[in-house]
Amino acid sequence: MPEHSTTVRDVAVLKVARVGRVEKSDDPLRPFRLVDADGTEVAAVSEFLHHMLADDASPTSLRSYAYELLAWVRFLRAVDVPWYLASRVEARDFALWLKTTKKPPRQRRPDAPAPGSVNPVTGKAVPGENYAARTRRHARAVIGSFYEYHRETHGRPLINPFPQGGAADEGSPNAHHNPMQPFRRPSRRGTYQPKEPKPTPRIIPDQAFNDLFAALKYNRDRALIAFYISTGARASELLGVPQGLVAPGEQTIGVVRKGSQVLQHLPASADAFVWLRSTSKNCAAWSPSTRRSRCGGRCDGPSARWSTTLPGWSSPVRTSCSARTGPCTICGTARPRGWSAIPT
Repeated sequence: MPEHSTTVRDVAVLKVARVGRVEKSDDPLRPFRLVDADGTEVAAVSEFLHHMLADDASPTSLRSYAYELLAWVRFLRAVDVPWYLASRVEARDFALWLKTTKKPPRQRRPDAPAPGSVNPVTGKAVPGENYAARTRRHARAVIGSFYEYHRETHGRPLINPFPQGGAADEGSPNAHHNPMQPFRRPSRRGTYQPKEPKPTPRIIPDQAFNDLFAALKYNRDRALIAFYISTGARASELLGVPQGLVAPGEQTIGVVRKGSQVLQHLPASADAFVWLRSTSKNCAAWSPSTRRSRCGGRCDGPSARWSTTLPGWSSPVRTSCSARTGPCTICGTARPRGWSAIPT
């Protein structure tokens, strides 16, 4: 009887061309779409993204899903396998390819730290040249959800290359349990799922934080750092805080959370509000709601937001008061004579 022979694909020499792209559209029902190498929209991916949008996924999540599926489509094109015929073999090879291949090179500063190095002060690791375990776990989860949706909706393909982990992957391991045998414990990880990395606690020494705080030139930056440290909010959440959500009396600041988009009032330190008050005296980064705009109040502009630019620079956000000279930043009306943006 001849011996069973198998063919193992050598992913080390596999050339995956960077073809296809993710396009952004102005359609709110289809914010992103995946286009293959021939310039044709991948209908299966568009249908899945439409399903995720109806399942209350955010546009940023849809963009992330689209790029993970783009990597999967590129890999399948390199091995010449249609997406609906992919099996566990392609899933295994894709997991190995993500683990061993290097990320596309990007332009770095001459003084940038080496990839994979660790900051000696903060302990934060610089992204390495290969894909991180969290990236590979996310790619597996997205592709598995993509195939599971098409299985439940259309009944094909019959096999999910990346099935769910744990008990869902093994069915019901204790359905016909023998009372004389111990219960089987389902595996915690799914097939070809990288192990979850254990995060290392990172802290900054007190002296290093004092040196950083003293090196800042402007009170605006000190206020930002004080709110960032005391509230634990993301930098993007703090930069989007309008003036009406700052409550110095209650020592709270309202931020809109990145994932849930829910408004949450976070307690902040008293020093942060002191630096914020000092900032409003030096420049109108946080202007009172009763202060008039540069046109003298003839336009009904929105409440001021935090401005991360210095006086004399154009602000990336719409502000109702600015220390720069020139027309109103909202309506374009010329500034009235004798009007000053700096509080007296």
